[in-house]
Amino acid sequence: MGRFVNPDNSAFQTALNSEIYVDKTGLLAYTNKVLGSLQAYICNSRPRRFGKSITADMLTAYYSKGCNSENMFRGLDIENDGSFRKHLNKYDVIHVDVQWCITPAGGVDNVVDFIQGAVIEELRGIYGSILSVDITSVSEALSLINEKVGSRFVIIVDEWDVLIRDEAYNQNIQDRYIEFLRGLFKGSEPTKYIGLAYLTGILPIKRLKTQSALNNFNEYSMLSAGPMAPYVGFTESEVKRLCTKYDREFEDVRRWYDGYQLGEYHVYNPRAVVSVMLYGEYQSYWSRTGTYESIIQFIDMDFDGLKKAIISMLSGDEVQVRTGSFQNDMISFKNKDDVLTLLIHLGYLAFDQRKQTAYIPNEEIRGEFATAVDVLRWLLS
Repeated sequence: MGRFVNPDNSAFQTALNSEIYVDKTGLLAYTNKVLGSLQAYICNSRPRRFGKSITADMLTAYYSKGCNSENMFRGLDIENDGSFRKHLNKYDVIHVDVQWCITPAGGVDNVVDFIQGAVIEELRGIYGSILSVDITSVSEALSLINEKVGSRFVIIVDEWDVLIRDEAYNQNIQDRYIEFLRGLFKGSEPTKYIGLAYLTGILPIKRLKTQSALNNFNEYSMLSAGPMAPYVGFTESEVKRLCTKYDREFEDVRRWYDGYQLGEYHVYNPRAVVSVMLYGEYQSYWSRTGTYESIIQFIDMDFDGLKKAIISMLSGDEVQVRTGSFQNDMISFKNKDDVLTLLIHLGYLAFDQRKQTAYIPNEEIRGEFATAVDVLRWLLS
């Protein structure tokens, strides 16, 4: 087992050791169903503190050849699925947390080279007779391994969009990173060596002009979560069970932390729900992960009366939003709808897919907006 290739299951074990763990292993039944198909390319974006890394760790623990996880999944939902043992710990897994890689890489400029070098080094430790010393591309390495021994890989990229978000004005870094991802996932050759590709982050895949750089991915987001909906946050039934166990008033929890509607599911922020269960205090846990002040620069652009729209939503109104022009980055804003769409992806607004409207989802987020309401009114004056 390695850091990036065929990791162990210790990260997911940490989640299971927590006082509150809500079983989301039903997602594995879905990924097992789509393995080796065109639907096996998944980009599942969601806001901070909505369980992105725990999901990535779960997928790793389940598929990785680097561990034996049968006991770990005993008693969880996936154990009752007919595909459970067929795929359990049967795949070469590559799991990369891009955010974590920045520091050991020596900075954002070196992240792509660091990932390529580290992954190839670990692959060479397993498939040394196949990979010559002049192989410097992960995509080429995987292609050669597949050609020689038929291995298909599960590739999991956590915080896939951190360079898109944090280096929005560094075109060179963005171009190199997108080209790396394109080489790894796009085209007919990757369909031979990829069993499952799972990207998770806050933003959907970046659009280049009118075409996505990775348009072979099935994208699931806060705009349309599809089959991912029950695995994005805590569902209402899961929250009710926690309220019973921890003697919390469900209606209070609903008022403070509900409001995201994904398909047929009411979805709650897991971090906030866990915190109120453990500590019993109804407050904004959101401010500990990213405050309203961090996005006021976007609202201050005031495209098409954006500030008035925010004030209106603070009063309980819904605002029509067209999400199609958003370029899935942090700088390419052309109108009010682009900013509102970003706020939906960040979790500061919820989205009604049927009515195509944005609104403030709950008391927690309303409080974050309200902290700046005086500033907004001053800007309007």
